[in-house]
Amino acid sequence: MSLFYSIIQTSVCMKKSGNQLNLPSRVLAEKVGLPGFDSMPSALNMLSKHERASYCNHYWENQFRKVFTLEFSRDRKMMSVLCSHKQTDIMFSKGAPESIITRCTNILCNNDGSTVPLTDTVRSEVESRFRSLAGKQTLRCLALALKQMPRGQQTLSSDEEKDLTFIGLVGMLDPPREEVRNAMLSCMTAGIRVIVVTGDNKSTAESLCRKIGAFDHLVDFSGHSYTASEFEELPALQRTIALQQMALFTRVEPSHKMMLVEALQNQNEVVGAIVLIFIKSLHQFLFFIFTFHFFLQFQSASDMVLADDNFASIVAAVAEGRAIYNNTKQFIRYMISSNIGEVVCIFVAAVLGIPDTLAPVQLLWVNLVTDGLPATAIGFNKQDTDVMKSKPRKVGEAVVSGWLFFRYLVVGAYVGLATVAGFIWWFVYSDTGPKLPYSELMRFDTCSTRETTYPCSVFEDLHPSTMSMTVLVVVEMFNALNNLSENQSVLVIPPWSNPWLVASIILTMLLHILILYVHPLAVLFSVTPLSWAEWTVVLYLSFPVIIIDELLKFVSRNSSGIRFKFRFRRPDLLPKKDLHDK
Repeated sequence: MSLFYSIIQTSVCMKKSGNQLNLPSRVLAEKVGLPGFDSMPSALNMLSKHERASYCNHYWENQFRKVFTLEFSRDRKMMSVLCSHKQTDIMFSKGAPESIITRCTNILCNNDGSTVPLTDTVRSEVESRFRSLAGKQTLRCLALALKQMPRGQQTLSSDEEKDLTFIGLVGMLDPPREEVRNAMLSCMTAGIRVIVVTGDNKSTAESLCRKIGAFDHLVDFSGHSYTASEFEELPALQRTIALQQMALFTRVEPSHKMMLVEALQNQNEVVGAIVLIFIKSLHQFLFFIFTFHFFLQFQSASDMVLADDNFASIVAAVAEGRAIYNNTKQFIRYMISSNIGEVVCIFVAAVLGIPDTLAPVQLLWVNLVTDGLPATAIGFNKQDTDVMKSKPRKVGEAVVSGWLFFRYLVVGAYVGLATVAGFIWWFVYSDTGPKLPYSELMRFDTCSTRETTYPCSVFEDLHPSTMSMTVLVVVEMFNALNNLSENQSVLVIPPWSNPWLVASIILTMLLHILILYVHPLAVLFSVTPLSWAEWTVVLYLSFPVIIIDELLKFVSRNSSGIRFKFRFRRPDLLPKKDLHDK
């Protein structure tokens, strides 16, 4: 069993190295146990849970005295520890199998503990076993080795990490989180290109990606998976093509990550984030680089840092960012369309030659109170159900596009026309009004200079302006419901999805009713109570704004494919610099 205990010695002697793989090494020591391990189960039952958790580690720690530690480095991809045991000095090494195996000239036999030369045949068999563990079984692999050192040596150097005796391979299973697959698929659906960047072995990383299933659209990783050294050896043109197809980048160092980011930026890609994450119990670092073809501008470091160890947080962050952006657009849309309505109302009244539909104090009330509450509540809209299905926007794309502004104009125009219509209705059609011919309404300013069948005081009645103001308030409340989503129907995202908006609409209407039916306030705002028949007309004039916007949303949803069809087309494959060189 000398091979087993050589593994344990190698693992335990490195416990204070500061390396991220110490915990698995200590777990391995407990699993293998001690000499005479057949009696271990019954013997360990006599210990407390706390003592049993690290009993074997304590045993091996007492057997060896650590003299010197040669820390892990990225270029060597290994670490070594010099230990003293019974007048013998031994260097124990562990690290990446490809780094350890190339430094070994001998191998320790398991049957009798003898050391024999590591022949090419045996080396090939070891490497084949390593590929099987790392590939098919998706295990993180460590290679262990040792070397007899001169008695009394106190230090180590990297030059001494050669002519090692190979002990064996250790495989560790780090299953991915269950939510990783769906999170990565959501990113891809959202137009976010995902590149997995890791310092781990290429076979292990490819197997892990297959296990996650996020790259099922790739027949194989040929042309999509590169180690850092393979990528650096590519000619300029092939490197450019590789960047466009890359899904996996392995055996990388910090300098390679910056090189990758800069190379992507040179191809006019916008790198949104470099995120350091763990996958489940992993002590393995995976870097996921999200390349947003258009989206947020990447700065020299990371614009997005993952605070927990859950990859799905990235999807939530992107979705939340899109929701905030959409809510900002909805706020702007609501305020612009409402203000356009007020302008249209005043402008149309002037063009038609009818009396002013709204008093200045009424306009001030609508702008400060009636518009303000729902506009603020729109910021609490929930995410659209398809927020992660839409493609990223262009970096230079305006917040308000031409089509969106056209929608503002249509809705705003209706708001203004409905307000004027309420004013005219009272004069021409209301049973409580004068029922004037429309021509008489247009000649209101000459009433005092000519004979009429009605008193000129009718133009000073508060009912028409109250109708206009009420129509304006109610139509804007319906318009606020339109702004639950830019393109999704109110039937898909119902009003109660944003209780703050519902509450603000109710509060606004209560305030409006308050100034209509409380006499001192009615006098202040130059309004008067409305009858039920007048309220019915207000609702008839206001509700169509929802129908109009639903039609515009339907057009937007069904024409989105045309607008984005050529978004990802490239004029060439080479960066501009390479084109100039050609």
